[in-house]
Formats: sequence, structure tokens, C-alpha cells
Amino acid sequence: MQGLVSVSFRKHSVEEIISAAKKANLKYIEWGSDVHAPANDIANLKKIKALQEESGIICSSYGTYFVIGESEPDELYGYINAAKMLGTNILRLWCGNKNYEDYTETECASLIALCKKYALIAEKNEVYLCMECHNNTFTNCPEGAKMLIKSVNSKNFLMYWQPNQFKTFDENIKYAKEISPYTRILHVFNWQGTKKFPLYDGIDTWIQYLKCFPENIFCLLEFMPDNDILSLPREAETLKEITKRRKYL
Repeated sequence: MQGLVSVSFRKHSVEEIISAAKKANLKYIEWGSDVHAPANDIANLKKIKALQEESGIICSSYGTYFVIGESEPDELYGYINAAKMLGTNILRLWCGNKNYEDYTETECASLIALCKKYALIAEKNEVYLCMECHNNTFTNCPEGAKMLIKSVNSKNFLMYWQPNQFKTFDENIKYAKEISPYTRILHVFNWQGTKKFPLYDGIDTWIQYLKCFPENIFCLLEFMPDNDILSLPREAETLKEITKRRKYL
């Protein structure tokens, strides 16, 4: 299930992004709450939903910037409502504001307790809260992610995954394998450090990554190597080739 992340194209309108997705034969879009789909802009959310239905596009997920431990708890309800309006039950959240290894035992216990409360809210509202896999968060490494998921112990509290461009292939594969059972969304890109490269240059690497996950997982392109929306068809074709070749290995 291939798609794109709207934050890849913050300078472009919702209409332009939907048009680009259709031209690239991508069916799914993760709308970001920062620019394209703010949770409090109800009229805009209704417009996006209508445009999706007209274009045959499906909202795979809602990319929020809700940070567990920082954001006001009540804000979560607004994000849940927005996600449902867009037609998805998957929300991307951020867990904490520093790396797992930098948390004290007391801080760790406090964060997990808060996550358990949010997981109960997710269960009651029949949505999935999925943590971003990112540096400077509690889930920056497999140890933090697994400990968090197992401690919260809720089918509605899960993960995203993406390779860490500052880690080695072996480190990324290790993380992918360990977190795979709890992952709903993959963000797909080909970066090395601060440099961005076409996905085509990372085909073999991404085939190995995809082998760690179920075949029906969402694979969403995040950012273009040259930051140009005109590169989307090329990147989309490469993603489809990776998905196709993964099936036969």
C-alpha cells in the first residue's frame, strides 16, 4: 500500500498534492496537522475529505505533532476527531522530547504512565496511536521502542518505522526486525546523514527493510531527494518496484 506524506510538499496546496498523488498512481496520503490539515480547521478537513472522495484518494494516517509529555492532554481529542473526519483511525504521535538513554528511571516511569492513559483514550475511541521513530524521542532506538510498547501493552498503542540516516544498515535492520510486529506505517526515503538521494539508489537496501514487515503495510514516501514535487512519479515508481521485488524474495 503505497502513498505519500503531505509534509513532503508543505509549499503546495491540498489540491496540488492530491493531483500529484493521482499522477504518480499513489492511492494513500498521510495528511500533516501542521500545514495542510490543522485539527481545528473543520471546514478545511471537510474539504479534504470531499476532495479525497472525488479523486479516489484514501487518508492512510494523520501526522500530528502531538508530543506525549509536552502537549496539553485535551489536544488529543481534537486530533482524534480530525483523523476520523479525514477517514483514518491511525494517528502519528511523538513520545517524549529526548532520547531513551537520557531518561532517568523516574522520568521513564512517568512517561509510560502517561502513555497508558492515552492508550485507554485510543481504545475507547477506536483509533491507533502510533509513535514516530525518530531521534530526540523515547523511541530513538529499538530498546526504547520495545520497552515502551510492552509496558503500555495496548493493541491501540503502536509504532511507525523509518531508517535512521545517522545509523548503519545493520543498526536499522535490527530496529526494523524488533519493532515489526508493532508497526503500522513506514516512512520511505533514502538519506545518508544530511544528504538526500533518489530512492532508486537504495533499492536493495529498502528491499531488505521491507522484508522485515508484513506485505500489506503502508509505505509512504517522505520528502523528495531534490525537494521537487515533480520528482514524485519517479520516486513512486521506484517504491512500487521495491514492493514488487520484495514479494519474490
